[in-house]
Amino acid sequence: MKQLLKTTWTHIRRTPYQSLAAVLIMTLTFFVITAFTLLAAGSQAILSYFETRPQVTAFFEDQVTPGQIDLLKAKLAETGKTKEIKYVSKEEALAIYREQNKDDPLLLEMVTANILPASLEISTTNITYLGEIAEILRQEPGVEEVIFQQDVAETLHKWTTNIRRIGAVLAIVFSSAALLTILVIIGMKVALRREEVEIMGLIGASRGFIRAPFIFEGIFYGVVGAFIAWGVSYLFLLYATPFLVDFLVGIPVLPVPILFMLAVLGGEILLGIFIGILGSFIAVRRYLE
Repeated sequence: MKQLLKTTWTHIRRTPYQSLAAVLIMTLTFFVITAFTLLAAGSQAILSYFETRPQVTAFFEDQVTPGQIDLLKAKLAETGKTKEIKYVSKEEALAIYREQNKDDPLLLEMVTANILPASLEISTTNITYLGEIAEILRQEPGVEEVIFQQDVAETLHKWTTNIRRIGAVLAIVFSSAALLTILVIIGMKVALRREEVEIMGLIGASRGFIRAPFIFEGIFYGVVGAFIAWGVSYLFLLYATPFLVDFLVGIPVLPVPILFMLAVLGGEILLGIFIGILGSFIAVRRYLE
């Protein structure tokens, strides 16, 4: 093993520009993969956060009785599409209003509990159910107004889906480019060592022994590229975290857990090893055949 690693390093050192090109391509590939992984995870966390918040609010007329409200709550629960249904009385609405406007005494003096309507705050199990739940509420007698941020919810859901799709496509494209780069560079190096490989074959070296240094070289490119891309991405994320926290006020997305980042690194290293082995194996096999 020690001799194989030494031979691998010799191959890398003797062709520095080709090796640098391979590392750069792998780094670019994994930087794109890391960026879209973080974007997809972040958008999913934001979507999950909004799914746990009250998404539809129904305001009642003053003459609505507690019995009518209980029947409506039961009807919504029977749909199986609601996660939480919370009743907010006039007094609770006044307490919320006072908390939101505690710095403006004039507004506090002008509002009493009798002015504010009671309401139901509903969150759904899936953000796509918002429209259906809102329509049910609009058809109920005693419901004065129904409010929900349909555009925000639908836009957020579309963004999350599109980020995943774009990320998957770019990951496939860049991974394919990295694989081809490894294949070409390793193939060129095998061709440069044609005589050496032929001599090794004549003295009885197995194909596995001949392939090993080139395969280790491919693994080196994949692992180094993954580490560099992950490190740069993580440093950029740490630098941008204070700005993102201020932008995403109240949404508990950041800081990103270190265990999640280590899981991303582990996945990228495995992918880098796979690309390096596959590209090197194909390149060496084509020459040996």
